[in-house]
Parts: sequence; C-alpha cells; structure tokens
Amino acid sequence: MRTLIQARYVVAYRDGGHRILEHGHVVIEGNAIVYVGRDYRGPVDARLDGSRQLLTPGLISVHAHLTNSPLTKSLLEDRGNPLHYFSNLYEYLNVTDTTPEDGLLAARASLVELLKSGVTTVVELGSLVPDGIVGLAGELGIRAYIVPTYRSGHWSSPDGRRVVWAWREDGGRPGLERNVEFIRKHDGAHGGRIRSFLGPAQIDTCTPELLRRTAELAESLDVPVQIHAAQSVVEFQEITRRHGKTPVELLAEVGLLGPRLIIGHCIYVSGHPEARYPSGRDLELLAASGASVAHCPWVFARRGAAMHSYPRYLRAGVNVALGTDTFPQDLLHEMRCAAVLGKLVEGDPRVATAADVFASATLAGARALRRDDLGRIAPGARADLLLFDLETLGMAPVRDPVRNLVFSATRQDLDTVIVDGRTVVTGGRVAGIDEARLARDLQAAAERLWPKIPERDWAKRRVEEISPPSFPEWRDA
Repeated sequence: MRTLIQARYVVAYRDGGHRILEHGHVVIEGNAIVYVGRDYRGPVDARLDGSRQLLTPGLISVHAHLTNSPLTKSLLEDRGNPLHYFSNLYEYLNVTDTTPEDGLLAARASLVELLKSGVTTVVELGSLVPDGIVGLAGELGIRAYIVPTYRSGHWSSPDGRRVVWAWREDGGRPGLERNVEFIRKHDGAHGGRIRSFLGPAQIDTCTPELLRRTAELAESLDVPVQIHAAQSVVEFQEITRRHGKTPVELLAEVGLLGPRLIIGHCIYVSGHPEARYPSGRDLELLAASGASVAHCPWVFARRGAAMHSYPRYLRAGVNVALGTDTFPQDLLHEMRCAAVLGKLVEGDPRVATAADVFASATLAGARALRRDDLGRIAPGARADLLLFDLETLGMAPVRDPVRNLVFSATRQDLDTVIVDGRTVVTGGRVAGIDEARLARDLQAAAERLWPKIPERDWAKRRVEEISPPSFPEWRDA
C-alpha cells in the first residue's frame, strides 16, 4: 500500500536537521517513508489531502509514568514540604498507591492523551503492570518502550522532616533479572513497536554494585538504560554525602555515563543555584559522554523549580530530549514550557527557541533511544506522522508553522496521527475510545484512591488535610 500525503507545509529532514518544505509530497509504503520532496509522479494506491495542514514527524516522550497518572491530578498541585525542598517524592507520592486494575485504567487514559498530543513514541518507566501496558500499547497502536524498573532499596519520610532509605538484602538483583527477562519476552512485540531496556529506578535507591552490573548488561544486551538522577535537592545532598561526588560524577564512576544512558530530569547539577555546588563539570561530563537528559519541565515548574538552564545544556552540547512524566501527558504543552522557562531563567527571549524545543521533542528523543529512523520525515524513516490543521484559531495566521505549533497550538489543532504507517487518530479522536466513559471510570478510580490515603501517610492525614480544596465548600445559611 503506497500513500501520497500532500501538505501545505512539511517539517522534513535533510542535511542533519529539520527543514520547512512548502507544498510538499511525502510517500509512505507500509510502515516506512519512501519519498520526500515536491511533485511526486509515481504510482500510488491512496492520496491524503493535507493542502491546508502542517505535516510533522511524530513526537517522542522519553520519560513517562502512566499507571499513577492522571490519578494524582487535583491532589499534588499547590502543595509542598519546605523541609524536602518542595519535592513531592518523599511524602506526597507515597500516599498515592493504587490497584493494578486502576493502574491499567490510568495507563489507558494516559496513552490516549499522548496520542492526542502527537506522541507516537513513549517511554513508560516503572509500570505497575508492565505486561498489561504491552497489550494496551498494542491495542491503541502507539510505539512504546516499556521499562519495569528495579532498585536496591526505597525512601520514606517517617515524620515529614527526615528522608530515610531502607535497603534490601538482595541488593536489587532479582529486580534486575526480572527486567532482563521482560526484555527477552516482549522486545519486538506488536510488529516491532514494543521495545524495552534497563531501568534502575533512582540513583539514590540503587547501590553502586547494582549500577555497575546494569552497565555490564546494557552492553551485552545492546540496550539503552534510563535512571532518575539529579531530580531533587534531597537526592543531590544524599549522593554527595554518601559518595563525595555529584550524581552525574557517580554515574560516570560506575560506568553508566555514556551514549546508552538517559538521565531522567537531571536538573540538580553543579552550577544549579539550589544545589549550592558552584564548582564541578557536570555539563561537560554529560556532553562528552554522549548521555541524554529526559527534560520534563512542567512537573517541576508547578513545584517552583526549573532547569538552570535548558539553553545552557544545549550550549554545552548535551542531548536534551523531552518527556511528559505525569500529567498532563501532553508533549505540545511540554515544548511550550521548555521554551518559556528557558527564556525566563536566562532572561533572554532569543534562547530556547521553537526550533530548539521541536528538535528536543523529535531528533533528540530519537538520538536518546538510538533510533535514526524516528523523529524525522526522511526516506527510510518509520511512518510516524502528524497532520495539524492550519485553519484554526490556534494556528492561524501562519508565517512560521513551527513557532505557531510551539507557542500557540493545542492538541485540538491536531487532526491525524499515523504510527508505523497506521492511522490511529482521525479528526482528533483515538479510534475505539469512548472518552466520556473513560473520564467517568477515572473519576471512580480516584474516588477509590482518596479514602485510602491515611493508611499510607505517616501522620494518618485524610485527603482534605494533605490537599485542602482551593476554595471553601459552599454551606447553606
């Protein structure tokens, strides 16, 4: 099946970067792109009229947690413990446990959100039900890397003041073995759209021995690795106390810092004002190693934190890709946040440009996953494509379609999503999904979660105490 797509604008790939092709023709055959240019005159089996649309490569979210998002929505916002430097990791996330069934429901909603925002490839980390996510991703047609994470211990806050770590006698080795078995079982499923790699959960919950073993196995299995590191001030201080090194320096010491590694968040590096560690060469180490950063700006921005700074990482030569982390699972939104926060932190509107963040959402994500067939519209690339309507209030008037996409468009402007040559979103709707019913099911799942919060909270607080409502309840006189 050979299909010709004719578009008003195409964000095409040539000479190592994206280019704007006006009145472009893109031909896909099966699941691959076979032609990009103008005036294609060969035989085709079907035509897709995008003469009033923008055609772009599919977006790549290299960091997402699908089974607890969006069930934490309207619970964690506007809250934070200053004794934990406002990170919600150590106190608030511990109270939001859910069942595997509700985790799968949340994952379905998250995958629908991702597709509707133009994400054609997602990396899911630490899934509550990884085998179930394989089935969901296969059903919905998205390209997914599913990574069941492992660790040597876990953190907790017993009193809302301290953070303590409890360690397992097995050092986390059984979890690593389960991750390897998952790779062998599922890698390449659903026509190659499902893949996996190694996922040590967090740098502060893994022993150096577990990290070294991870590096050895990643080499022998020829797979990437992703780890959360440099994601909070608490973690930065703990790693420097334990090892006398920054998190990035520790990753280098254990042999993980290299082209296979994706570092989730990697915000608190030497030079970040909140780390209070002005000396050091973390960005230099990152750039020289070829490691990638999974930048998820919104989840930190709503907690009053920001990377210092996204443009600084790019200037240093670090490969910065984008992720959606929790909610909303919307990479259009993350691109805008990355751009605006980068400008704000630097105090310069000329940096963190639309071109920068669009490249982070496409080419940098593909580079992080070691895939030169994703994130671009070029012959030989996978047919992962998006069509945005240009005649909408979000996109019109159009002079520079990429700037419009980054600074003005929303997912309501996205009409069509094609993954691996198959159309999975048409008219902005995901095939086979009743969104109203899905929303009702999410509400019911959250209402099952909220009463259980006191069971897991150190102070046995109810949800109304942990997260008071924005306004008082109306009470009749």
